Amino acid sequence: MDKFELQKLRDLPIEGVAERLGFRVTRHKCLCPFHDDHHASMSFSVRRNTFRCFVCGASGGTIDLVMRYLNKDFLDACRWLGGESYKRSEYSENSENSENSVRPFDATRYERFFEHPWLNEAARKFLFDERRLDERVVRWCRLTSWQDRQGVNWLQIPYFSQEGRLIGIQNRNLIKGGIPRFRFPTGAQCGIYNLPVLNRLRRGEELWITEGCSDCWAMLSAGHKAIAIPSATLLSRKDIEQLSILSGQWSIELHMYPDCDVPGERLFLQLQKKLPTLVHHQLPVGCKDFSDYYLSCKHAI
Repeated sequence: MDKFELQKLRDLPIEGVAERLGFRVTRHKCLCPFHDDHHASMSFSVRRNTFRCFVCGASGGTIDLVMRYLNKDFLDACRWLGGESYKRSEYSENSENSENSVRPFDATRYERFFEHPWLNEAARKFLFDERRLDERVVRWCRLTSWQDRQGVNWLQIPYFSQEGRLIGIQNRNLIKGGIPRFRFPTGAQCGIYNLPVLNRLRRGEELWITEGCSDCWAMLSAGHKAIAIPSATLLSRKDIEQLSILSGQWSIELHMYPDCDVPGERLFLQLQKKLPTLVHHQLPVGCKDFSDYYLSCKHAI
């Protein structure tokens, strides 16, 4: 991992990382997970991109937060943040059987789960009752579900390459306030979501860029073609080039409803630097993201 890649991980929005870990961030504060907290003692500085608990003293940046909360070493924390598997030779001189070595993502272990997706009651309630998604979208995205040994229900979200190859999986906890909120198998590559939709784009069509899978499902259910990214800093050079080609040579119009907060607007500005033709759309008052907007429209029908 070079210095540029490391800096990208450190520049990830700290509140976004906290939410990915399962924290509930409100007004730049949340309950501190490192002590028995009942008064939201952990504070986030968007300007410095850091966290600090004024009770137990826990503090640091994005990598520090992941290391401490998930009990990972520095390199494993970087890998978790980046959502990709680094080759063993890049960070370890240990033998192949070393406990520190990281295995590549084993797609063959998971592919069968998405051949015939199955949604349990908790998943159906989340997707159709709470999110009110179109069943065709759920089938297209091949969402499935499972229950762990503790009885916790998880939504299993596959990430495919544009060619349809399984490259990663995101497991989402269906318990409200459940910690951790997300889990990723070893080596999973979870960068741009819903890449196969690019194969269905026609010259001059609109492509919507959303932040996170949930907004992408809502956008698809609203009848638009969409992809999702977790953060601009997680986009690889190849991904940016792919979007630039769509915008330029194929005259694809790129659109985005940024989340109605500082990190959301910052994400849009970061993307716009690399994709100058990206069109900004403003969410209505009271909607924090496109999923909220989609639900407000569904309730109005």
